[in-house]
Amino acid sequence: MDTTNAFPAFPDLTVDAGLGGACALPDWGVIRAVGADAASFLHGQLSNDVSHLGPAQARLGAYCTPQGRMLASFIYARPDAEEFWLACSHDVLAPTLKRLSMFVMRAKAKLTDATAELSVLGLVGAPAAAWLGVDAPARAWDKLDRDGAMVIRLPDSGLGGATIDRWLWIGPVAQTAAVLGALPALSPAHWQRLEVRSGVVPVVAQTSGQFVPQMLNYELVGGVDFKKGCYPGQEIVARSHYLGKLKRRAFLLTGDAAMAPAQEVFWSEDPGQPAGVVARAALDGPQHLALVELKITVTRSGTLHLGQPDGPALRVLPLPYALPHDAEPA
Repeated sequence: MDTTNAFPAFPDLTVDAGLGGACALPDWGVIRAVGADAASFLHGQLSNDVSHLGPAQARLGAYCTPQGRMLASFIYARPDAEEFWLACSHDVLAPTLKRLSMFVMRAKAKLTDATAELSVLGLVGAPAAAWLGVDAPARAWDKLDRDGAMVIRLPDSGLGGATIDRWLWIGPVAQTAAVLGALPALSPAHWQRLEVRSGVVPVVAQTSGQFVPQMLNYELVGGVDFKKGCYPGQEIVARSHYLGKLKRRAFLLTGDAAMAPAQEVFWSEDPGQPAGVVARAALDGPQHLALVELKITVTRSGTLHLGQPDGPALRVLPLPYALPHDAEPA
């Protein structure tokens, strides 16, 4: 892969490390699942474990088609034994809720859109850690119950060896103003850049139905349990893991041009067809960052371009977690 010096060095986290606080995340929504069979129903629908989810745990999981393509992704936890809150991109919530509800049938479970009742906030850095106190969840996907809300530790965000702590707060709308007022204001744009830097890709409307979980590195960030049993698409996902050699992965790319989900990326050595697609993007200082699903081979030679074969040049950056050896870029 050509790592030309046309790009400035990507921004490090020295500036980010001094920032922190909270911001509202209106692009998220929440599905509430309640009932004696809620756990078993969701366990049979999602790519990650639900039945054994403990009170101090959260999960990342995918909801897939029978062909293994992700329709939505969730961060979920249980406020009590027979209730679950599932946070997802708001633009996929309605169709996902409708589809899930079709399969409830005789199960004692009721699924509803709880977005009007539950807010989702992003918490970042030292101010948030101080506000949460000694009980702040310290490991990715740990969960804390606090005053009728839940706080979920997200994977660290980072580049260049530094990391920043992040949490997702999900709780009653009536508490939102108090939480935001207790912490410095954080811009949504800053949250988005930290999300991209984390290497965890949510499914949004523009990308729904496009990716098998491993194409977005879900098994590397805690989003797939290969021992949990059946769910829609499980056979395809498992086959890709145990029998197949993955040909596509999510990579972190930077460039001078703005990027957006569903934009195509082209490779100089095979310009006649797209080599990948943008899954998540954000502005990062003077540069733009994106998590892009790509053919693994295109990261090892030639150049990458946004939108068309002669479009703006892109460069591969290291992810904050290790890829399997056969997927590492050159």
